[in-house]
Amino acid sequence: MSTLKTSVSGIEFENPFLLASAPPTASIESIDKAFDMGWGGAVLKTITPDDLEMHDASPRYATIKSKGKIIGFQNIELLSHKTIQYWCDGIRFLKTKYPNKVIIASIMAPVECNAWQNLVRTLNSTPIDAYELNFSCPHGMPERNIGMAIGTSVEISILITSWVKAVANKPVFVKLTPNVTDITWIAKAVEKAGCDGFAAINTVQGFMGVNLNTLEPNLCIDGCSTYGGCSGEIVKPIGFKCVAQLRQCSDLPILGMGGITNWQDAAQYITLGADVVQICTEVMINGYGIIDNLKTGLLNYLEEKGMKDLNELKNIAIPKITSHEKLNKEHHLYPNIDNEKCGKCGKCIKICFESEYHALKKKENIIEVDKTTCEGCSLCSHVCPQNAITMVE
Repeated sequence: MSTLKTSVSGIEFENPFLLASAPPTASIESIDKAFDMGWGGAVLKTITPDDLEMHDASPRYATIKSKGKIIGFQNIELLSHKTIQYWCDGIRFLKTKYPNKVIIASIMAPVECNAWQNLVRTLNSTPIDAYELNFSCPHGMPERNIGMAIGTSVEISILITSWVKAVANKPVFVKLTPNVTDITWIAKAVEKAGCDGFAAINTVQGFMGVNLNTLEPNLCIDGCSTYGGCSGEIVKPIGFKCVAQLRQCSDLPILGMGGITNWQDAAQYITLGADVVQICTEVMINGYGIIDNLKTGLLNYLEEKGMKDLNELKNIAIPKITSHEKLNKEHHLYPNIDNEKCGKCGKCIKICFESEYHALKKKENIIEVDKTTCEGCSLCSHVCPQNAITMVE
């Protein structure tokens, strides 16, 4: 029998699915409900010193839809408005009721040693399982020289990680921003500073466009807008890349996230090096109830593959990721066209002609491949509306 149980930095997880630090973990009552429904853990909405003021905008969300489905989400919400005492009391309540659930405290403070250390010392008195240092919020906080302003600076990231590690009595994970040229720079720095693992990725800074009817931003606050954190399916490739890069540069545990909508996404993150995963946007769109399909789907997959646990899946794709210069340039595939499936629309011919290669031609109502000009790029197989083209030796 396979199991979803796993262990990370000495922390036992009943399953690898955690709620990310975000609106779904903004209150103890909400987390209580999520735990009752089967989530393995939660990262609390980021806790800050009580004197750090928070003023949210309204509205603060915008979306991109495709065929009625939300595939992109922009969020300019700030951190938790609740007091440290609220969270301390809530952590104790949740741990008493759900002793086997994992609770991670996301924290942020100004770049002052006492501010970070006092916050950690207070939370040390609670039964939390770990800390997550929010070095990566891309909106609101960078203007105050915190959030992403920390996570894009090697020097400040090292400094704060060392401050926290000096007083923390539980593992410390650093939540990294994808809004950098190379995420491994910061990762290597905070690893040297003593962190116990990484959380990646936070949202990708972006802008949700302009309404061409009103000529105002799609996310409009009294006529104006700002850049904000983008999440959902559209950021999944960025999350995949960042987690894989972290695994290639470090053996530390990784809490992976970014665009997860189903168990297949979670499984892919694990093959790329994540130990467990965090989910936010899909919960905000469809609710806590998605946990049933996540757990059932991943468990069935492990059993079908004959894997006893997540450790057999973890990192399995990493050896297959290399640099462009090391790819086998002698390997060549050609389009194979299933003429029974082919709708004879001619789209593949047009796209091939207009995208450089001129390798597809129609002859007696059958599409043929000219292998003397075909580069094997595979574009035709992706644009075929009938899925009639596959790439073969």
